[in-house]
Amino acid sequence: MNVDNLFTAESIARLTDLRRALHRHPELSWKEERTAERLEAALRAIGIEDIRRAAGTGVIGRVPGTDRKAPVVAIRGDIDALPIHEATGLPYASEVAGVMHACGHDVHATWAVGAAMLLAKKPARGDVIIVLQPAEEVGNGAPAILASGALDDVRAIFGAHVDRRFAVGQVVAQAGPLAASADSFSIEVLGKGAHGARPHEGIDPIVAAAAIVSALQTIVSRRLDPGAVAVVTVGSIHGGSAPNVIPERVTLTGTLRAMHPAVRAALHQHVTSMATDVAATHGASVNVVIEQGPPPIVNPERESGWARTAAERVLGAENVVPFGITNMGGEDFACYLERIGGCFLRVGAREPGGEPAPAHSPGFVAAEESIFVGAAVLAECARVASENL
Repeated sequence: MNVDNLFTAESIARLTDLRRALHRHPELSWKEERTAERLEAALRAIGIEDIRRAAGTGVIGRVPGTDRKAPVVAIRGDIDALPIHEATGLPYASEVAGVMHACGHDVHATWAVGAAMLLAKKPARGDVIIVLQPAEEVGNGAPAILASGALDDVRAIFGAHVDRRFAVGQVVAQAGPLAASADSFSIEVLGKGAHGARPHEGIDPIVAAAAIVSALQTIVSRRLDPGAVAVVTVGSIHGGSAPNVIPERVTLTGTLRAMHPAVRAALHQHVTSMATDVAATHGASVNVVIEQGPPPIVNPERESGWARTAAERVLGAENVVPFGITNMGGEDFACYLERIGGCFLRVGAREPGGEPAPAHSPGFVAAEESIFVGAAVLAECARVASENL
């Protein structure tokens, strides 16, 4: 199947304009009001009548199937941007200082609308819910959509992420681990203030914090099974106000990543116990707070098989490629998979001759052609799932 043949010149222009408008006017998590309005208008323009809001800035559209009694499938696209100043030089670069679509959510939202467009022309057997989800970047948009009840009757859900490691036209659709859990921690190290010239009169939380940072780096190498996949990163250290003052406290923050629930639990335990014990050796104490983010994405076999079938129908088997890496990034699509069977895909977004580029960087941009690949594959995922549920 040739993706280009699925879209008219008018629909290509409409989707391209939508993506560029979203990219030009990005909005941060839970502030996606104009974005939601644009997406509602885009769904109405292609004839979708059943549209409503969910979780504040989320948009839910329902595309009728050929059998309204058949099982319901969902397609999810996320819509929020990041607090990064854009440096792409694109003619449609962000006009909002310090905010940009550095993770491709402008494309994800657009291909979800494109999938609705294709399903309106060639419906699945059952209805398809188009989920335009806010706040993926802060990890709590998917739980809010679930809590809204918008997906209570959904039997399978599919989503995807642009990936410049792969060329446009390539797709990853496979079972197994695809993204890590993404938890955060804060460690407040409490000491006793003193003059920097008389450290023996105080308890230095900076020295204790430095020892904690070093100790945390041994969790993965010395506390976990060598076959376990995990990351412990300290991302910030805050403390002190002058070079000759020992402060009262220092705060460390960081992230914990794991691919397996047992490893995730072990990370939480080791961070807490190690910080407590190391601080105690320096006479300090700690307050440790661990906030759980999204769980790991582990694509189930059945729904991943449907996604692979869909991708092969659209692109040919030779363009359905293995992921080939261990991805420790987080993705709140995992929250849907705890409740609903489904599959999360990676869609190639590197233009011919282009270089791989990391997401969450000021120069990140996804090739526009990926819009149409993502839309076609996700629409076909919905059809295949609907045929087999």
